[in-house]
Amino acid sequence: MSEIQRPGALYQQVAAAIREAILSGEYEPGAPLPSEAQLMERYQVSRPTVRNAVAALRAEGLIDVHHGKGSFVRSDRGPVTGISRYVGKTPAGHFVLYGVAAWQQTEEPSTYRTRASVATAHLLELQVEDALFGCDRLLVDPATGARAMHRTLIPFTTAEAVSDLAEAPDTEPATVYAMLTQAGHQLWWSETVRARMPLPDERSALRLPDATPVLHVSRVTCGTDDDALILEELSIGADRAELTYRITADKEPTRRRPA
Repeated sequence: MSEIQRPGALYQQVAAAIREAILSGEYEPGAPLPSEAQLMERYQVSRPTVRNAVAALRAEGLIDVHHGKGSFVRSDRGPVTGISRYVGKTPAGHFVLYGVAAWQQTEEPSTYRTRASVATAHLLELQVEDALFGCDRLLVDPATGARAMHRTLIPFTTAEAVSDLAEAPDTEPATVYAMLTQAGHQLWWSETVRARMPLPDERSALRLPDATPVLHVSRVTCGTDDDALILEELSIGADRAELTYRITADKEPTRRRPA
């Protein structure tokens, strides 16, 4: 039996004691926590107090709750999915994308028309509510089972200037790059990465555990005169993914307004 003698609400005291037991290795990653009855006995508290403590640790991402089986210490021993963000080009001039470009699509791409939001208008240097073509893809890494959501947003002005693009907004990004090059653009890319908590549809589609953030990657393809041509957005669970980049030194870094 452990005696709880700490400031704060009683459930917070119990949560702190269980947290220390997890971090000290008493409960190893993947191992089950004691039952509610055992925790009640150990800390001499009521069932609601134990449940509130477990809920707090679940919200922190320290434990997972499997209905009908109990609570388990979250394990970080799963395979990490490395995603290369490198854009290559073959001697024949074809663009090659690495990372999720080789992943499997779980369903047919979804194409639609939409409007620029405050965030996407800023990245694409448009006005809010400007017209866009959109294409959403749900991808899965066959090696690890990791899932990712990929979105391409194409301004109407870009589509109108590139032959056939308006008729096929679901064209694969590497092919879009080639089409933009054929239209006379010298391409370069700007990419930003941030972590945030997932939206409900992202959490469901990506099958994320509780309290798991996503890595949200925004890639802007820029062309002649540094104009923003298309925007790609990638969302993937941050618990099993890492991004890798190839960095080269430029003579004169191209300057864009901060994203």
